[in-house]
Amino acid sequence: MLELDSGLEFDTARAEQDFFPALPPRPAVCLIEPREEKAEPFLIRTQNLQRRLQRLLGPVDPGSKRLNLSDFARGIRYRLTSSPFEQTLTYYQHAKQLFPKRYRDLMRLRPAAVLKVNLRNAYPRCYVTRRIPVDEAGVPTGGAYYGPFASRRSAQAFAERVLDLFKVRRCQIKIRRDPTFPGCLYSEMKMCLAPCFAGCTKEEYDVEVQRLVEFLETSGGSMRATIEEEREKASEQLDFERAAALHKKVEKLDEVLRGQPELTRRIQDLDAVILQRAAEEQTIGVYRVRGGRLVAPFFLRFSEIASQPRSAEHIFREQFESSSTPPDGDLGEHLWLVARWYYSNPRQGEIFFREKDWPYRRILRACSRLLAPKTSEAETNPAPGPAPPPEGAP
Repeated sequence: MLELDSGLEFDTARAEQDFFPALPPRPAVCLIEPREEKAEPFLIRTQNLQRRLQRLLGPVDPGSKRLNLSDFARGIRYRLTSSPFEQTLTYYQHAKQLFPKRYRDLMRLRPAAVLKVNLRNAYPRCYVTRRIPVDEAGVPTGGAYYGPFASRRSAQAFAERVLDLFKVRRCQIKIRRDPTFPGCLYSEMKMCLAPCFAGCTKEEYDVEVQRLVEFLETSGGSMRATIEEEREKASEQLDFERAAALHKKVEKLDEVLRGQPELTRRIQDLDAVILQRAAEEQTIGVYRVRGGRLVAPFFLRFSEIASQPRSAEHIFREQFESSSTPPDGDLGEHLWLVARWYYSNPRQGEIFFREKDWPYRRILRACSRLLAPKTSEAETNPAPGPAPPPEGAP
């Protein structure tokens, strides 16, 4: 948990002399503690801690309707945050702990939109949902899940493009396999196997659903491999007409996947690391995502690495490969935190995904970029050349 690691006692009589000057004018998450024991604390996040608390705890203006907590506050605890992601995560953790019944409303939190293939249904379909049930081990159950998406609309748009490649049903009716059922537009257009009027066997429909699940789990890789293999065989057999038709299928597949965010993938396979510049000097906040959940972050202080026998890459490897305990927490809420940052514009920080292994060299170069002086700092203190890499990085 990202602790509120700084604090000050509040005294109305000496606030202007001692309290306000001691506050840094920087982004922070702050907890205002009440004088009365039974009173509920006040949690805020701000881009300028000093200015915000001067408004909340300053002298009372009798003619103003602005909220004033000078008679309410006993003291404050706060954490400086150097990135929107760290601020949102810190606020989320403390709001959930302090206000378990209303933290979602405070954050306007809605679980991220994902695609679900409900495998518990006899004739599954693919649809958008925000609810991911999990078992005792925290593993998603009831089907295959793919995402997260920026919004429900974007998830629905992607689902419609993908379903054009398969003959899985899109209707929400209960399938009774009635030969007298008239069917629907999709079955008339041969875009559905039509299990509603027994247009296919249960086994044939299951095969088509499995193809869809494999497509989502591999982000289209399974279909691409199959089509390209068939295209190569057609070329070897000099069947150029069939090879051309298969090539058009590859182009259609590329069109479906074009512009698809790298974040969207099988939820259990969402293994990534988010890098953020921390409030401390020469420090990077490392936020690991495992199976869609956020792991407790660690902070890499490059100013201390020079005096240690371990390199930065060794520390990353040790942190990523030694942890075997599965992360806890609400999967939908953690996906929302990650998706909210990933789809923000502009997005601060960098993200790297684990495929077969971690791209350690790219991660270290990203740390160097994040620790480089910002534009305003560079204008104030111009450097003669490019910023050097952080100490301890190869």
